[in-house]
Amino acid sequence: MSKVLKFGGKSLASLHQNNDLIEIIKSHLESSSLIIVVSAIGNTTDLLINMLLKAKNNESYVEDLALLKKLNFSTEINNENHFQLIENILQGVSLIQDYSLKVQDLLLAQGELISSNVITHLLLKNGINATFLNSCEVIKTDNYFSEANVNEELSEKLIVQKIDVYKDKEVVVLGGFIGSTIDNQITTLGRNGSNLTAALVAKFINAEEFLNFTHVDGIYTANPDWISSAKRIDQLNYNEANELATFGANILHAKTIIPLVDKKIPLRILNTLNPNSKGTLISSAPTPPGVKSLTVLQNVALINFYGKGLLGKVGVDARIFSTLASSNISVGVISQGSSERGLGFVVQLTDALSAKEVLEKEFKQDFYTKDVESISINENISVLSIIGQDLKSFHKPYSALIKNGITPILFNNSVSGKNISLVIEKDQIKKALHVTHGQIFGVNKTVNIAIVGKGTVGSVLIDQIIDSRKQIANRKNIDLNIFAIANSESVYFDPTGFKEDWNNLFLKSNPNNLSSIIDFAKENHLENLILVDNTAAASLPNRYEEFISNGFDIVSSNKIANTLSFSSYQKLRDILKKNQKQYLYETNVGAGLPLIDNIKLLHLSGENITKIKGVFSGTLSFIFNKFSVEDKGFSEILKDAIANGFTEPDPRDDLSGTDVARKLLILARELDLQNELEEITIQNLIPTELQSLSTATFLESLERLNNHYNNIKKELQPNEVLRYVGELSGDLQKNKGLLETKLIKVDKNSPLGQLTGSDSIFEIYTESYEDRPIIIQGAGAGAKVTARGVFGDILRLAEKK
Repeated sequence: MSKVLKFGGKSLASLHQNNDLIEIIKSHLESSSLIIVVSAIGNTTDLLINMLLKAKNNESYVEDLALLKKLNFSTEINNENHFQLIENILQGVSLIQDYSLKVQDLLLAQGELISSNVITHLLLKNGINATFLNSCEVIKTDNYFSEANVNEELSEKLIVQKIDVYKDKEVVVLGGFIGSTIDNQITTLGRNGSNLTAALVAKFINAEEFLNFTHVDGIYTANPDWISSAKRIDQLNYNEANELATFGANILHAKTIIPLVDKKIPLRILNTLNPNSKGTLISSAPTPPGVKSLTVLQNVALINFYGKGLLGKVGVDARIFSTLASSNISVGVISQGSSERGLGFVVQLTDALSAKEVLEKEFKQDFYTKDVESISINENISVLSIIGQDLKSFHKPYSALIKNGITPILFNNSVSGKNISLVIEKDQIKKALHVTHGQIFGVNKTVNIAIVGKGTVGSVLIDQIIDSRKQIANRKNIDLNIFAIANSESVYFDPTGFKEDWNNLFLKSNPNNLSSIIDFAKENHLENLILVDNTAAASLPNRYEEFISNGFDIVSSNKIANTLSFSSYQKLRDILKKNQKQYLYETNVGAGLPLIDNIKLLHLSGENITKIKGVFSGTLSFIFNKFSVEDKGFSEILKDAIANGFTEPDPRDDLSGTDVARKLLILARELDLQNELEEITIQNLIPTELQSLSTATFLESLERLNNHYNNIKKELQPNEVLRYVGELSGDLQKNKGLLETKLIKVDKNSPLGQLTGSDSIFEIYTESYEDRPIIIQGAGAGAKVTARGVFGDILRLAEKK
C-alpha cells in the first residue's frame, strides 16, 4: 500500500535552505511507496494574483515577476515554458485591462506545475526514483472556474490508471489545487484546494495513511499566532475535523475530510520544520467529549433580512436560500427569530453585495407590498466557533464574554448540539478568542491591570503584585498582568506585564492621558480589565463611568467617588449595573481591615444595624494614643506621625476631620442611607487661626498647637484618654442617619481606650447583638496594609472574572 504526503506552500518555502523535506520523504519510503501532492512554493499564488491585478490596472508587475522567478527558479530545472506563459497571460491582461476566471485559473495553475517539477527534480537529484504526474491530466472537474467541483468517478479511473503505469516508481509527484475540464481547460479547486486533491488521491488509491505537512505542529485549541497558550490537539475524529475546517481552521480545506471517511483513511497533520512532532491524528476513532478547538472565520459579512409582513408566510426561507444557491453563494451561520420577521446569515465578504442584489431582485414585489422592509449588510463581523461545545456548559464562556463587554450579534447552535457559533464585531474578535479560550481550556486566566497613582501606596502595591504573581498563578491559575502604570504626569504601557524593574521603565514613559489606557487595552485586545485608583484627587473618580463603559472593573483606595452627592453615588451604581461591572473599595475605610464587606453582609442578611462608632483614622489614632499617655507636646507627637508617613503632606487634611467624615459617610451609604457630606457634624482639630495658613507656614507653626491641646489634656481624669471618633446613629431604618466626628474622652480600659499604635477600631451595634457590639480592630494606616487591602480587592475581582 501507499501513503499520500501533502506539502503546503510554507513547507516548501525553505527548500533551498534545508534538507528536511528530502529526509522526511526518505524516512517514509522505508515502509511504503509514496504519492506526494505539493502546493505552489511559498507565497507564489499570492504573487500571481497580485501581478494579475496590476496587469488589469495597467501597473508594472516587473518586480513581482522577478521575485517569483527567484522563489521558484533553479538553474538545473527548466521551467522557462511556465514563466513564459505567465508573462504572455499578464501581457494580454494588460492589453485589454480585464480577465476572466478561466484566465486566472490558467495563470495560478503554473505555480503548482512549477512546484511539482522542482520537487521531482530534487528527489531525483537525491537518488529517489520519482516521477512527475500532471494533475490537470487526472483530476477532472466541471467548468466552474476558480472553485471547480471534481468529477470523482472519472478522476478516480484516471488516477488509478496512471499510478499503475508508474508502479515501478518509489514516488509520484503531482500538484494540488488544479485540474481540468473534460475538454482540457485548466481549473482550480479554490484556495487550500491542495488538501482536497491529496484527500481524493488517498481515497482513489485506498492509501494506508494521508500525511499533511504544514508549517505548524498540528491543529491547536486556537490559532497559536493569536493565543500563545493554545495547546496542540493529539486526536480528532472526522466529524470534529470537518467542523473545524468548515468554521475557519486554515490548515484544513472544508472538503478535505469527506473523501477519507468512507474508507476510514487516517489523516495526520505534521510540521515539515519539526519532524519530531507527533502532530494531530484525524481518524474514525472516537474522542473524549468536550470542546476541541476555537476557530475564527474572517472576511465574512452578515446579511440581515427583515420584514414585518413575513409573519406566518410560508416558503420565505426556501426562496432566500434557493436564490442564493442559484447564484452559487454559500451560507454559513444562520439565525432566525421565533417571530419569523427576521433572518440573519453569514456569507463570504466577496459574496455579500451579490447576495443583497439577488435577494432584492427576488423580493422586489415583497418590498412593494412592504412585507419585506430591509436587506442590509454588516461587514464589521467575524465568527467565533466553539467546536465540541454544548449548551449545558456554555453559560460559563458566554458569561465571561459579557463580563468583558462582548455581546454577540448572533448566536447559532449546530444540529448536533455540540458546536456553537457566535457572530461578533470584528474589532472584538481577538479579545473574544482570548476570553473564551481561557475560560474553556482552563489555562491561566489573564487579568489585565492599569494602576493610576504610583505614590507610597501605589508603589508598594505594584511591588506586592509583582512579588506574588508566580505564587498566585500556581495556586489560583490567575496571571496578574500590570499593563499600565500612570501618575499625574506620565503613563507607561507594557502589554506583557511590568517586571521588577518597572520603576526604571517608567522613566521612559509618555505624557499622561487617561484615555490612552482605554485605547491601549482596545488596540491590544486585552481582557479581564481592572482599573486601580490609588490617587486622592477627584479627576479620576469623575471618569469612572468612561472606564466602566469600556469594560473595566474598578478597585479604589480613593474615597471621592463614594462621597460625592448621593445622586452621583447612585448614578455610579446604575452604570455599574448596566455594564455588569464591579467597584470594590474595601480600603476606603479601615485600610486593610475587612470592615465594608462585613457591614455589607450584615445589611444584606437583614440585620438591623443600630449604630457604628469607632476610631476611623489610623493617623489620628497614632497621634492621640501617644499624646494621651506620653509626656510630650502635641507638636512633637504630630512630627512623629509625619516622620512615620502616617499623615498626608499637609497634616491638616487629617486633623480637619473631613477624612473621618468621608469614611463615616461611606459606611452610612452601605446601609442605604442618603446622607450628604455637608450634613455631617465635623469637629476640626485645627484652631481657626491656623486653618488658612500655607502648608509650609503651618508646618513651621506646629508649636502653636501645644497650648490648645495641653489644656484639653489637663482636663483628663487619670483613667481617661483622648480618641477622635466617628459615630453613625439615629433611626437607621429611615433615609438618613445622624453622622458626627468629634474628639472625646473615653475610659482607658474600654475597647476604644485600649487602642495602641496606629490601629483603628470599629464598634458595630446591631439589633441582634444589642449592647454587645461586633468589634473589628487592626492596623488602620500605613502603605503596606492599605496596598494589601487593594490587592485583596483585585484578587476578589480576578476570581470572579
